[in-house]
Amino acid sequence: MSQSVKLISIGTAVPAHIIQQRDAAAAAHKAFSARFRDFDRLAKVFESSGIRTRYAVQPLEWYLEPLGWPERNAAYIEGACSLFVSAANTALEKAGIRGKDVDTVVTISSTGIATPSLEARVAQQMGFRDDIERVPVFGLGCAGGVSGFSIASRLAKSRPGTVVLLVAVELCTLAFRLDQLTKANIVASALFGDGAAACVLKVADEGIADIEMSGQHTWPNTLDIMGWSVDRQGFGVIFDRDIPPFAEERIAPAISGILGRANLELADIDRFACHPGGAKVVTALETALSLGQGSLDHERDVLSKYGNMSAPTALFVLERVVEPGLPSRTLLTAMGPGFSVSCVSLKRAA
Repeated sequence: MSQSVKLISIGTAVPAHIIQQRDAAAAAHKAFSARFRDFDRLAKVFESSGIRTRYAVQPLEWYLEPLGWPERNAAYIEGACSLFVSAANTALEKAGIRGKDVDTVVTISSTGIATPSLEARVAQQMGFRDDIERVPVFGLGCAGGVSGFSIASRLAKSRPGTVVLLVAVELCTLAFRLDQLTKANIVASALFGDGAAACVLKVADEGIADIEMSGQHTWPNTLDIMGWSVDRQGFGVIFDRDIPPFAEERIAPAISGILGRANLELADIDRFACHPGGAKVVTALETALSLGQGSLDHERDVLSKYGNMSAPTALFVLERVVEPGLPSRTLLTAMGPGFSVSCVSLKRAA
């Protein structure tokens, strides 16, 4: 058997409150239509987003209340800790291990601030040892699940015999803003959902997949494409450029460059597992990567059921690709603030 870093298990979790897209559209109309002249035109995104349901850490009515940073971040800490435990325990159970067996935990989250970080707050509940190595990572946004996977795999490779737990948890709904009458805010209210995903990785003889390679590409002069603005009300979403045409034009050369550093080509990939940022993004990726229309079926399914959960979303897609059995080579990929693309190649374990 090959002694390489392997993906051992994946676990996912969502909060209790489910939001039907029609109810979200009605709530947005109530909140914005009388104050935002362009709302009716922009509100079409609720229908064109490809989303039917999403999950949130608070009931829909909560988001229609006056909220400041303290209320939002308190909801973040409570909700993120709960989702962390749920997703992590699912992944550990599938791997046949417990919290005390974890040597390193990588926590990915960019939708709230927690110091001490999330893994410290849930350490006792998870049963982590007191010598566990904690690696909290902030600011990767939608690319965080894939970039975090890369970080976790490198840590596992550097210390054979250790267990690395990756947890990506995002509460994107906490960025819904009643005070921002902007296109970006309306789009965010139609796309964002909450969720968490966890993976167990280690150097092992057996597992789901071998971690073959990873890489990133950051385009210069693109800081304005995606990110957060920050004020006393909390985070506000930044979408200052149209992402689908950007992806359609530039994603293939960037991914080709990443693969080329490992002596691979786009033609070597049997299945792309992509972060589904939105319905138009998925279509743009299919065009850019010369895939048949509808090829990214798991991406559309995840988007439809959960919306854009930022970092965990690509791992939700990977979980679905894994279920029937991985193809020979899968490229996990996501775009995120920077503006960048992150990739991890997984080979089906023998």
